Amino acid sequence: MTAKILVVDDEAKIVKLVRSYLEQGGFSVVEAGDGQTALIQARREKPDLVVLDLGLPGIDGLEVARILRREGNIPIIMLTARIEDTDKIVGLELGADDYITKPFNPREVVARVRAVLRRSAAAAEPLPGTLSAGPLVLDQAGHTATLDGRLLDLTPTEFDLLAILLQNPGRAFSRLELLDRVQGDAYEGYERTIDAHIKNVRAKLGDDPRHPRFIQTVFGVGYKLGVDL
Repeated sequence: MTAKILVVDDEAKIVKLVRSYLEQGGFSVVEAGDGQTALIQARREKPDLVVLDLGLPGIDGLEVARILRREGNIPIIMLTARIEDTDKIVGLELGADDYITKPFNPREVVARVRAVLRRSAAAAEPLPGTLSAGPLVLDQAGHTATLDGRLLDLTPTEFDLLAILLQNPGRAFSRLELLDRVQGDAYEGYERTIDAHIKNVRAKLGDDPRHPRFIQTVFGVGYKLGVDL
């Protein structure tokens, strides 16, 4: 089945370029040039993934991502011409799965779309057994996570991060290694995106980042699951 991609950018040349490469890669493409149209297209077309520019007229890309996240777990890849890390981190904290900085190679967009879709598909496949750490339980078959019996609203990336850590309690993972595990292809220079995902997971777990119970920082390395739960 052909995956449908919604490409959202107010620059027609960029939409045309990305659309051309995605269609050559075997994807079906719908498009939008502003935030309001993006939301309409997302609700009507039910795309498998959204490539979303941050700098949109009207409703900006961050607000579009926020609304899409409230309505479901559709994978989102952000496009940004902004160089400030805060913009990227805010987008990731809203639940975006990846980001690409302009100017970009359109082949990279296709590769990143494939990687995120692979991860989402893998997350949807039933896996045997459950993983647990104290009151935290991940049901891999049902792809659900609970803490003290309370259901956690995790994105596919967040679920995968927790699963990796729960499968290897006490083991320290580098950011690049975690990125490679959850995205299928590690892009050096993007490994700091893991920090934003970890921050999201900690917030949903109610973990104090200064004294985390579940996900502990290993300085100079990355992260590990606490073993004294």
